[in-house]
Amino acid sequence: MLPGKSGDVSEFWPNRRVLVTGATGLVGSWLVASLVATRAYVVALVRDYDPQSELVRSGSIRQVHVVNGVLEDYAALERAVNEHEIETVFHLGAQTIVGVALRSPFATFEANIRGTYNLLEACRVHSNLVKRIVIASSDKAYGDTDILPYIEEMPPLGRHPYDVSKSCADLLARAYHETYELPVAVTRCGNIYGGGDLNWSRIVPGTIRSLDLGERPIIRSDGKFLRDYLYVQDAVQAYLRTAEALDRPAVQGHAFNFAPDQPRTVIEVVETLCRLMGREDLPPVILNKVKAEIRDQYLSSEKARRLLGWSAAYSFEQGLSETVEWYRRFLNPRPLARHETT
Repeated sequence: MLPGKSGDVSEFWPNRRVLVTGATGLVGSWLVASLVATRAYVVALVRDYDPQSELVRSGSIRQVHVVNGVLEDYAALERAVNEHEIETVFHLGAQTIVGVALRSPFATFEANIRGTYNLLEACRVHSNLVKRIVIASSDKAYGDTDILPYIEEMPPLGRHPYDVSKSCADLLARAYHETYELPVAVTRCGNIYGGGDLNWSRIVPGTIRSLDLGERPIIRSDGKFLRDYLYVQDAVQAYLRTAEALDRPAVQGHAFNFAPDQPRTVIEVVETLCRLMGREDLPPVILNKVKAEIRDQYLSSEKARRLLGWSAAYSFEQGLSETVEWYRRFLNPRPLARHETT
């Protein structure tokens, strides 16, 4: 079945045993919800119980099997794979904030690099169980280059802590496939946005919260950095399509880019949100103080279209409109009626 809107239900997933790391994150929460809807047997690796996570708020956490643990703990990952007889792994868990990586490179390397080889090793040890592994990478893995858009044949050349951690994870996935024939594929997405992202330093949730509070949004760069912006529901479909195709030699061991193929500047994103929220009276404050970030980066998704039948189903404004509505409900919750408190 080719990708579509988030209501699509695949016949591939019922009763399949799936492990999702990073299940409380932005993409992980929505991926789990989609898998639950398809009646998959879902195991979620959870480091910290976060009641504000979409995984918890949506009620999905009550419909999955939770393994408490961290990526840095090999025993926890091996136990999750073995005891739950996992067939499919979505490795989304990581330290994903560029600023945090800049301040704490060691912790980022531990989570993103050690965590990845721990998981791959657990899958290698139990290769009789695990039949497909999707490793979530990033466009940051490519590093800085004058040649754009990124295509999958370009080598991973990250320079800064977060970028390097994703480059290393990509190389580890390739090593485990080439050496041990693990059925691995790597997904490289542009900037993913959508309801449930509570990292307010990111441009979409940070701007929406500022506008909701009647404050001018903050742009840390000069506003001209060029990026892909991929709606979370399109990202979920990308992960699912990749996993479903992992029995094919043309997919195993390969990386795939996912993006809407319409890069935009940060200022364009902020101005669109101002218009959608009716707050064009609040122009952004441009700090121009960002460092250790690549200026322009965007991806070609031609390979994913050709081999996976994937393309972004949501327009930029459709995705942002749904995102704004999610945050309006989150930031302005409906007061409980008297009968709801008793």
